[in-house]
Amino acid sequence: MYFALTDDQRDFGAAVRDFLAGKFDTQAVRAVVEDPEGSGHPAALWQAMGEQGWLAVLVPEERDGLGLGMVDAQVIARELGAGVAPGPWRGTVLAAEAIRLAGSGSQQQQWLPKLAAGDVVGALALRGSIEDGWPAVEYAESADLLVVADNVGLRLLRRDEVTTRRLDSFDGTTRLATVTLADGVGEPLPGATSRALTELAARAAVLVAADLVGIARESLTRTVAYDRERKQFGVPVGSFQALKHHLADLHIGVTMAEHAVLYAAHALDTGSAASDDTVALAVAVAKSKASDTAAQMTGAMIQYLGGIGYTWEHEAHFFYKRAKRLAGTHGTADDHRARIAELTID
Repeated sequence: MYFALTDDQRDFGAAVRDFLAGKFDTQAVRAVVEDPEGSGHPAALWQAMGEQGWLAVLVPEERDGLGLGMVDAQVIARELGAGVAPGPWRGTVLAAEAIRLAGSGSQQQQWLPKLAAGDVVGALALRGSIEDGWPAVEYAESADLLVVADNVGLRLLRRDEVTTRRLDSFDGTTRLATVTLADGVGEPLPGATSRALTELAARAAVLVAADLVGIARESLTRTVAYDRERKQFGVPVGSFQALKHHLADLHIGVTMAEHAVLYAAHALDTGSAASDDTVALAVAVAKSKASDTAAQMTGAMIQYLGGIGYTWEHEAHFFYKRAKRLAGTHGTADDHRARIAELTID
């Protein structure tokens, strides 16, 4: 069996990539990075996400979404990673997934169309509690609706029910904040069983992993392009054997990570109760491999660009810092390797 993206999925990815290249390139990203007091949530980019269906990818058609799957969602996440694009895309998509998986019919009717259209910004926090709050939540300050884990399941919190406190982040392509309850206790999602929570966490891990492999692939592409042009001793530095061999190894690693993420997304789309361990294993492999590979590739990018790679003026640090942060988001590589061992060693 030949397993690959369909033509429609490739076209979807190309549309995201072309939009970012033409309308929100790394110079636009730099404007966000160099404005740490700003929201980090560009209005024009958010509008495009809503209009082009990026936010609606997993929302069912009967709730005004596209009704697609995780394979399609990881296509978008990968391109956003490659473009180091800011904004609450992932938090909004995952908030919608939480409501789809665990919400009541009325909750789905109320919120899913708004999240799909970008009329409401969402955020997800799976670490924390009502008593202690939720740490380092992506785009919590911008969110109109937060889905948070509590002691027994999940609940919806509206913006006026929480207090947020901005956190500093070395990754300027995001905004982080702590969240605590201010007034009220929100609204529980009645279907938030342990299975629903496990599936939501898996979907979150795969979307982060897809962002990481997008970062890794773009970092490799930019590094190879530079080393083909940069000359030392009268020849391109990319012709030096030691560098060529290492870049070849990195290419293999990036490709393996891409395939692991694609398979994990496919497993989530097609999995059943009988294959829970198979899906969990695929997710753990994908997130651990993507975290390691992105860290290795972005570090090599800085090194193989030479002196310019260490400067603030070059965008290499956008990729490195984003990879560094996301490597620990929804489970570190070590966390997921421990899960692999649990699933495979008797």
